[in-house]
Amino acid sequence: MLVHFVTDEPGKIPAIRAMLEPQYRVSARVLGTGDNHSASNGVLMVDADLRQMARVEQIKGVLSELRCITEKLFVVQSHLQQMVSQAYALGATTVVCSSREIVTKLAQIEAATKTASADLDGQTPEISNSAAAFVSMFSAARRGKSINLSDAENATSQIVSAMEQNGLTAWLDDVRRYHEGTFQHCLLVTGVAVGFALDIGFTGPDVKRLGMAATLHDIGKARIPLSILDKPAHLAPDEDEIMRHHPIIGFELLQDVPGVTPEILDGVRHHHEFLDGAGYPDGLTASKISDLVRLLTISDIFAALIETRTYRPAMSRPHAYQILCGMDGKLEGPLVKAFRRVALAA
Repeated sequence: MLVHFVTDEPGKIPAIRAMLEPQYRVSARVLGTGDNHSASNGVLMVDADLRQMARVEQIKGVLSELRCITEKLFVVQSHLQQMVSQAYALGATTVVCSSREIVTKLAQIEAATKTASADLDGQTPEISNSAAAFVSMFSAARRGKSINLSDAENATSQIVSAMEQNGLTAWLDDVRRYHEGTFQHCLLVTGVAVGFALDIGFTGPDVKRLGMAATLHDIGKARIPLSILDKPAHLAPDEDEIMRHHPIIGFELLQDVPGVTPEILDGVRHHHEFLDGAGYPDGLTASKISDLVRLLTISDIFAALIETRTYRPAMSRPHAYQILCGMDGKLEGPLVKAFRRVALAA
């Protein structure tokens, strides 16, 4: 795997080469020297003083040249919170602060890349196409670019097609076989929501409306630091507070995108609201929560329970459904009862 190492101190290059070579190929450059590179693969690693605006501007130039590279590691001392914030503002996907963290993260990226490459031929077209659409949307959001609504429409169309042809169980099995993390959750939620809509007899346009809201419901997570999003343990209270901002972030990312309807914005902002007012971010009560949001919330919770997390195994579908049944007062009872066929279908 190729590592593009960018630094403001030439003396750091030999140490990085000694740490990473020969397992990884290191392409090093010093900021301000005029060296230009273009590449579409590998990992970008930046180790520079982000408190200096001249360095920040130079890094922006490098990021523009290497914009096709999705993994961007920034090396920052953990106590320099200002630099950590600046790293994420520049588009860091991960901030590391020690040699051990650098090596561990690169190994994780390499393993994920190899797994994705090995699995590619086994994916159905619906999974590969919808997953590619999610990658495009999340990448645009991370880079501060406008989200292309056609990506969401394509992903939703692919998932509706898969549901109609093969049913929910096949979709859940395939998604969990080939994807993990946030993308797995988005694929699962949309599949569950579409399966729910089809089961209760929604018309084609209504299936698409719920499917689009499900596809875009977590787009705000594109702006949540990966150190929180991919944390292999329960979140600390301050981290959970940051995570709870993702519905508002998603709403703000989409509110000016042409073609995004008020129903979609409602689903994106309010899929964590509960009928008793205990949800977030707006603490809505039953009279303010739309039917679309009620359906989406059930689908979102169920998908979260049946997916594998690094800190817990996936729940069985019957167990997850029992959890939903125990949320009386928070979820709409008749909808939970109607969801039984979806949750427990073989």
